[in-house]
Amino acid sequence: MHKSVQRIRYPPFEYSHMNAGGVPLVEVVMESDNPPPPSFRIGMDDDWMVEWRRCKDDDPEWPVIQSDVSTDPFPFLMSTRDGWYIEPDPLHSLARRLIPPTASILILTLLIHTMEPGLVNIGVLSEAIAGSYRIGPLDYPKLLLVALPIFLLPIVSRMFANLRDIRRQNAYIASPLDSPEISLANEGNGIRIVRLVMPLEVMASRARIQVGIAVPERSKVLEALSRDEGGQPAPGMSTQLPERRITTGEELGTGVGEATPMPIAHPRVLLLEPMRVREAGEWVDFKGGETSYYLKGPGDLWPGSIYSAVIAVHWELVIEAIRDDGTKMKWVRPLKMPPREGLEHIPTLPVRSGRTELST
Repeated sequence: MHKSVQRIRYPPFEYSHMNAGGVPLVEVVMESDNPPPPSFRIGMDDDWMVEWRRCKDDDPEWPVIQSDVSTDPFPFLMSTRDGWYIEPDPLHSLARRLIPPTASILILTLLIHTMEPGLVNIGVLSEAIAGSYRIGPLDYPKLLLVALPIFLLPIVSRMFANLRDIRRQNAYIASPLDSPEISLANEGNGIRIVRLVMPLEVMASRARIQVGIAVPERSKVLEALSRDEGGQPAPGMSTQLPERRITTGEELGTGVGEATPMPIAHPRVLLLEPMRVREAGEWVDFKGGETSYYLKGPGDLWPGSIYSAVIAVHWELVIEAIRDDGTKMKWVRPLKMPPREGLEHIPTLPVRSGRTELST
């Protein structure tokens, strides 16, 4: 039986609203039949961080948990991060950016309306602007009639974007795509695409590789923190949903809110959920006539592919493409990267938004 130390403080769905130091640091001794990977550490103890190393004589008596350790992706990653995915409508991102200014306009309008008599008396505001319209038996302030449609703009934009996403997903279900024929070779801190044949109705535009840390298994986190299921969740965790899987974070209870805009009922999710911890290499454009492409990994040297219940280092290839009907697509394939010895400490854990429209 092999033993190793795992320490992780994984960012919650809305990590920007939480102080990292206030989230419990999960520290466990992992027991497995398979040996652990070479030691690595990303992040600092007072921030979001992940560490996997061999046990030391002076280590505290942390909880001991058992888990499989494998270089092959676990089933939940294969079911959510493998295959073709539809790019969400860009209106989602626009709607999200419009919320702060439109809400500010509405608040300012309400503030002006409360001070309307005084502003009119001192001449700052004219009666023509501060007056009201009579619609039926009631009077409505003019400023609110202008501000309210502006405030509703993000909601309306989101509705249109969701409708278009649903239409694209239904179109894909009616006519699914075959997977590309591809041959890969590991090369240094990256991979080389030796051969790539896309389906006839799809044109690939560019590709990159990326690496991230998957969401820890909920039961193991609760066990490490000495908490019971059904009780108060740990900071940064939500109550576990009783229904079927919707997104990774929602099912595991480590995410709150809307990770993907509006997935429809289908055995496989067609909108790619972002990894909240992720670093990517540079995009490489596909050029006519070239048959081999080298995709370099992130600037920092990350550990190779390794999976356990608490820490899972996941590598994947992402190819952006456009279907003949104009739909923007992504093809994602997990990668098996070899272990790396003598890794240097990476001082910052690259954290991303849990929302698809905000994760870049």
